[in-house]
Amino acid sequence: MFGTESSLSMFLNTLTPKFYVALTGTSSLISGLILIFEWWYFRKYGTSFIEQVSVSHLRPLLGGVDSSSPSSSNTSNGDADSNRQSVSECKVWRNPLNLFRGAEYNRYTWVTGREPLTYYDMNLSAQDHQTFFTCDSDHLRPADAIMQKAWRERNPQARISAAHEALELEDCATAYILLAEEEATTIMEAERLFKQALKAGEGCYRRSQQLQHHGTQYEAQHRRDINVLVYIKRRLAMCSRKLGRTREAVKMMRDLMKEFPLLSMFNIHENLLESLLELQNYADVQAVLAKYDDISLPKSATICYTAALLKARAVSDKFSPEAASRRGLSTAEMNAVEAIHRAVEFNPHVPKYLLEMKSLILPPEHILKRGDSEAIAYAFFHLQHWKRVEGALNLLHCTWEGTFRMIPYPLEKGHLFYPYPICTETADRELLPTVFHEVSVYPKKELPFFILFTAGLCSFTAMLALLTHQFPELMGVFAKAFLSTLFAPLNFIMEKVESILPSSLWHQLTRI
Repeated sequence: MFGTESSLSMFLNTLTPKFYVALTGTSSLISGLILIFEWWYFRKYGTSFIEQVSVSHLRPLLGGVDSSSPSSSNTSNGDADSNRQSVSECKVWRNPLNLFRGAEYNRYTWVTGREPLTYYDMNLSAQDHQTFFTCDSDHLRPADAIMQKAWRERNPQARISAAHEALELEDCATAYILLAEEEATTIMEAERLFKQALKAGEGCYRRSQQLQHHGTQYEAQHRRDINVLVYIKRRLAMCSRKLGRTREAVKMMRDLMKEFPLLSMFNIHENLLESLLELQNYADVQAVLAKYDDISLPKSATICYTAALLKARAVSDKFSPEAASRRGLSTAEMNAVEAIHRAVEFNPHVPKYLLEMKSLILPPEHILKRGDSEAIAYAFFHLQHWKRVEGALNLLHCTWEGTFRMIPYPLEKGHLFYPYPICTETADRELLPTVFHEVSVYPKKELPFFILFTAGLCSFTAMLALLTHQFPELMGVFAKAFLSTLFAPLNFIMEKVESILPSSLWHQLTRI
């Protein structure tokens, strides 16, 4: 035993300061590489590589859940169901209030030099145009055949040239639509082109209406003509709204919803809600909400936050957090707070834009419900309506964060809605220009333990390497003292064992 101690002491005395520099430097390098890899993996996949490996591979080896058990098969089926639900919840929708590409998006590009739309967003718009504005019989009419190719064209100038080429052959409604959306540089010019499109579209609609029962080909053409007509009338109403003729816009939207009540895919009621709020016609807003804020209908930020705004309007002008904490909330105030909590649970990104804690950008042409893209689209048009209601933003500021206490694990369990979809961040990064906009993430991801641990280990070993290089003799003394202190308990135990056991027995054990 004493020979072992003396050999260990001799080994420690023979170590040079260069050895300690090399040891600490190598440790710092290895921990730094692990830190870089862990950080990259977390940024890309949202989880720690070490944690994932330990859960996926080490836990079964250490006696985790048996993969062949029936419970695991049930879990896998549950995961598959949740994945299917996740895919359905992450469906991308057309923004009902999307701006005009030529008169608004392009003007922003000319002024700032930034592209407000992503390639993914514009590609989805191209797919929408092909779905709404084309049919299988387009090749029978030369102008429609040209427009069918134009909607597939990626180059904007090529699309515009094709639209002019189609108009040289005949009055083509979809050609006017393309020019109004992409070539017109002002809303007035876009409205003029949409009026020409309406004249051509109504003629096509009347002709196809008479022939729709003559076969599937005519029926498909009639459906296409309905889509074209609804799109034109809706955009004309939006032009009126943008040009200040709000009452005219409301009448056009109401007439359109009565004429085509089944075409809910355009979400015209959201355009109507925004225009009614501009007129401060809150009774009509409540009537529209009573029809569309139904449990069987899909929700949106516009529906939920408009309902919250109306209930906040009844109490916000007299609301005081100090008074409410003393006397408690009244029934009306409780209803308003519950409506705000409901809206925040549906889309938790909106309050930061309404409270101007986060800067707004131009809304995309497509949105993801409950995502950052929908929050931007809602706040861009509705912030002015919240500001107009006295005290509404103050009430929102005082109460919105209380929602998160009711749903501490929003990815696993919801309160009034389904659990928050985990896929929203990925889809929003495709829809929003991340070059100059930081995508809002909910719930906020915390750094995994192993990233923090490797960061601390890398920093500590790097500091030791630096100190050992600068003060080799002093650090050598410290290292020997540390190792001696580290082995002191073991030496003490061994001494006690030697004093208890007979020397002859200990001699036989050491020989073994």
